Amino acid sequence: MPNSASETTTNSGETIWSRNKYHLDQMNLRDLTVAYFRYPDILVYIMLTIAASSTAIMAAENYTQLALPALAAVLAYPLAWYLLHRYVLHSQQLYKSKYTAEVWARIHYAHHQDPHDLRVLFGALYTTLPTVMIVTMPIGWLLGGMAGMASAFAAGVATTLFYEFCHCIQHLRYVPKWKWLQRMKRYHLMHHFRNENVNFGITNFFWDRITGTFQAEPSAVPRSETVFNIGYTEEQKKHYPWVAQLAEKQQINVRTVTSQEDISSNNDITGKAV
Repeated sequence: MPNSASETTTNSGETIWSRNKYHLDQMNLRDLTVAYFRYPDILVYIMLTIAASSTAIMAAENYTQLALPALAAVLAYPLAWYLLHRYVLHSQQLYKSKYTAEVWARIHYAHHQDPHDLRVLFGALYTTLPTVMIVTMPIGWLLGGMAGMASAFAAGVATTLFYEFCHCIQHLRYVPKWKWLQRMKRYHLMHHFRNENVNFGITNFFWDRITGTFQAEPSAVPRSETVFNIGYTEEQKKHYPWVAQLAEKQQINVRTVTSQEDISSNNDITGKAV
């Protein structure tokens, strides 16, 4: 890891994202903030939010065309990501095909293998943007036409920016000052270090509460032996080797049952054991 997150280039022009490992359990809030606003995908999200917001404002005939679609998009966002997280990213279907194994490894398996690696914490642009478009644009069009579609999309991308930063905070060696963020962080770390079958919401646990996957107390949840591999076990690797081959090629850390080191690390991060 470099001395500072502001160390961004080499003589050959490589960026921090192509040459360094950034582990959130070894960074402070300033390091994270600098790295966050220099990450290429985050810059794309910011520009798209500005562009879509400007388009919506210019096309809108009244404030309702802006406000209603944006509100609807923000409300739809938690449900969409809950469903994707639980039923797509944690399903056992994506790694069973060599055509989708690499995508699954990048957007979720690698994150569970090393939850504090900032490079694989962010969602991939090629999967996140289409998802935001599919979720928000039809809602916006129905509620406000072209202006509503742009407004809903802008709200969805802005929500993604908030989501990504909160997700970073959840894995950062930092205890948030706000109680609601402390709770959010604690619930999410249970998903990564206690049991992967609870608390899918990441930043919003409303749908976890509705569907019965929410847990507030670690003691109420059995420790899962697949919390780091999310079901991609040694037996599965024999039948579906593509992710394992990719992990070896890209040097993705292989982790198994939560170790004492993992527990100690998360005591430091949250102040409480998970």
